[in-house]
Amino acid sequence: MKITIDRDRCIGAGQCVLAAPEVFDQDDDGIVALLDATPAAALGSAARDAALLCPAAAITVAES
Repeated sequence: MKITIDRDRCIGAGQCVLAAPEVFDQDDDGIVALLDATPAAALGSAARDAALLCPAAAITVAES
């Protein structure tokens, strides 16, 4: 799994952080920050949920 984010699309809703705090964070402006672009398999479900929950579709998950 490889995760990419589009910081320009992010609206700072924070759903990604709530769904997968080990993978995502927010900077001081509330914009998504990627903590782990290739998370362990155990975090895969949470990372996929975060992408689905993102109202701005700023998160892309590519399965490897």
